[in-house]
Amino acid sequence: MKQSNVLLTRSLIILLACCMAIKLSLCFSSVPPSSLNALHVQGHFSFEGNEFAASDFGNQIHFLPSAVLHPKKVSDIAATIKHVWQMGPSSGLTVAARGHGHSLQGQAQAPQGIVINMEALSGQEMQVHKGKLPYVDVPAGELWINILHDCLKYGLAPKSWTDYLHLTVGGTLSNAGISGQAFRHGPQINNVHQLEVVTGKGEVVVCSEEKNADLFHAVLGGLGQFGIITRARISLEPAPQKVKWIRVLYSDFSTFANDQEYLISAENTFDYIEGLVIVNRTGLINNWRSSFNPEDPEQASQFVSDGRTLFCLELTKNFSPDEATKIDKEIKSLLSQLSYIPSTLFVTEVSYVEFLDRVHAAELKLRSKGFWELPHPWLNLLVPRSKIHSFAEGVFGNILTDTNNGPVLIYPVNKSKWDNRTSFVTPDEDIFYLVAFLPHVVPSSTENNGLQHFLSLNKRILNFCETARLGVKQYLPYYTTQEEWRAHYGPRWEVFVQRKSAYDPLAILAPGQRIFQKAISIL
Repeated sequence: MKQSNVLLTRSLIILLACCMAIKLSLCFSSVPPSSLNALHVQGHFSFEGNEFAASDFGNQIHFLPSAVLHPKKVSDIAATIKHVWQMGPSSGLTVAARGHGHSLQGQAQAPQGIVINMEALSGQEMQVHKGKLPYVDVPAGELWINILHDCLKYGLAPKSWTDYLHLTVGGTLSNAGISGQAFRHGPQINNVHQLEVVTGKGEVVVCSEEKNADLFHAVLGGLGQFGIITRARISLEPAPQKVKWIRVLYSDFSTFANDQEYLISAENTFDYIEGLVIVNRTGLINNWRSSFNPEDPEQASQFVSDGRTLFCLELTKNFSPDEATKIDKEIKSLLSQLSYIPSTLFVTEVSYVEFLDRVHAAELKLRSKGFWELPHPWLNLLVPRSKIHSFAEGVFGNILTDTNNGPVLIYPVNKSKWDNRTSFVTPDEDIFYLVAFLPHVVPSSTENNGLQHFLSLNKRILNFCETARLGVKQYLPYYTTQEEWRAHYGPRWEVFVQRKSAYDPLAILAPGQRIFQKAISIL
């Protein structure tokens, strides 16, 4: 009898808790249309047909917002956030900025909150300033590919890129923005002079290294936690016209890594340096022939990639047409210092735009096959140089047994090119490697190429890193508990929390990152 009463009491408590949770969700998490329609904005809110805001490139997490703001002016964003701020802790309403929707785990979603469609601001004018230190002022909702084309009209271009240019400025600057130029110029967050930001209180603040510097550094790589970037001033350089694009292969990881580290440290080197891991790929050389020319066609035709773990070094050298002969000599001299497999040297020549926008060409092919809209269970890691050989030995060819469902990137960068005042955290070594596992799930998924297979693979890789104590950091991090976030930021966690308290004390912004949860007062 006593046991039955205890069970009944527990059941009632659980039922009451569930009812309270549902009531709180209904009362505090959603927003009535009348509340937002009363705001004076030049854009508009949409309350239906917002399914696009509940999806992203990762295609794994889907949370509908209560509303989507399509702003025409920055003041629309400020008014909306200030409205939520003034509602105070009695509201569970949150706000997320969405660019081109390239997040992987719902980071730009706001469950029952407000999503701001930042691309609605992309029509604003870009302003290119020439001179000794050229720069361009751009709206944060603009795509990098559009910035490239606009700047090229003046013979200029941004210094640092991502591999894929159909991303918004605000999106990459909220993370880092890394590609094969980062060894020289640092990530994109190191190539910004000034930002315009709307904080979690709805304040519009212009910040730089000289003015409101703490907010400036907080927002760069800050995962949207301290403010929404609405405008950015990007550093520029003279734009090259042409690119020599080179690929070579290695069978030994140590040789491959040594050559990469030599190149990123050399004074005279290539302009872009990345690497790829290739495991058990059939017909690799024949695939390259469609766009690259082998230095030795006969030897190249005899090279077999099947069943092997190989490492590809991808390099570029920028030039103008009248420098072609000089550049060929420079490339020959640089390659002579490397220890790649001689028969695997492939070279092609393309325009600067064609090279930078190379992933978009692959995107169009994937879209035509119906592969682009599928789940992308990507995993991006930063591995200390001292641990990269242990990582390679434990993962490549062991945990990872083929790379047929997407590329695996691996290349080193110099920590000296990263500003440690930003919110971005890296391994604490002078050189660290970006290792990016970029698979896509195929439409007719089997046990070996379905979503759960790749999620399990990612978990095995992370578990290996933790067990081996490799000191790895996630890039585009995804954690579900604050304890995990605390471990990610390490000794910089306290500064991160202090900045959150200063610029978004109610935890209104970027709830999809799952770092801070908005506290709800029911008094």
